[in-house]
Amino acid sequence: MESVKIIECPRDAWQGLKRVIPTDAKVAYLRRLIEAGFRHLDAVSFVAPQYVPQMADSEQVIEGLRESGALGGGDGQRAVEARGWPAGSTPEIIGIVVNEPGLERALKARGLTTVGYPYSISAHFRRANANMSKAESQALVEKMQSAVSAPDAPIRGLIVYISMAFGNNYGEPWGPELVEEALLWLRCIGVRQVSLADTIGTASPRQVGELYAAVKAAAAGIELGVHLHSRPEGAAEKILAAYEAGCRRFDCALTGLGGCPFAGDHLVGNIPTEIAVSTLSACGIETGIEPWALLAALEATQEIRQKYAEA
Repeated sequence: MESVKIIECPRDAWQGLKRVIPTDAKVAYLRRLIEAGFRHLDAVSFVAPQYVPQMADSEQVIEGLRESGALGGGDGQRAVEARGWPAGSTPEIIGIVVNEPGLERALKARGLTTVGYPYSISAHFRRANANMSKAESQALVEKMQSAVSAPDAPIRGLIVYISMAFGNNYGEPWGPELVEEALLWLRCIGVRQVSLADTIGTASPRQVGELYAAVKAAAAGIELGVHLHSRPEGAAEKILAAYEAGCRRFDCALTGLGGCPFAGDHLVGNIPTEIAVSTLSACGIETGIEPWALLAALEATQEIRQKYAEA
């Protein structure tokens, strides 16, 4: 049976919530996801608290997970193996950074396994999101790659998200060749995980499939995934379009929470995990997430929504 990798993105989902979730509630929720069998979590970000107050406690969240044993090691390792994962495996915990101070914070977070960076091919979005030029952004990615490649690196993984990969709403030039150019550069410097992001959620299923098919050759040796935003009614078609084009890595968020505020449509959120899993499973594709686990995770997510989605 063919399999795919599902990356659950609570960090993306939480950033837009009206009320700040307490640290212990975040830790408890992430533990529930791990216990349910979610192996890859985009869990935190290391950004300035004044811009994203929801992520001000990222170090404390990672520390709470580590101390609870949810990340393996000691008694926690037996719990990890009890989930049916291979001996010695631990959950992947991703932390997003957008600048050097964020990278320094991430490298000190014991338990974090992967750092992620949103590399925009839109000059306008790059400046608005990270206040960087193209050269500055590339220099940071290269520094991140060097950091995770060092023999004594505390973090071994780097994923780069190509923001605005499917176009932009600023009237800037765009085309598959710009995505391909970014992929060739990332491959050259050694990055091995990349996700194509439909930041504003406007790509049609056809556009999703066509872009992925057009650029995947440039990503030889890279695990190339998608981080799509969508209205709920278009989510299944986009997942299938990406899969049929060759994608085997999908970023999702339970109940579709999150998305990009620049989309201009409050219904455009992340691809709902439950839609991605049910759509792929119906095609006989192994997602690694059992139906009971999905139901447990949805219950936990609805609790978060009810408590913290409104001011």
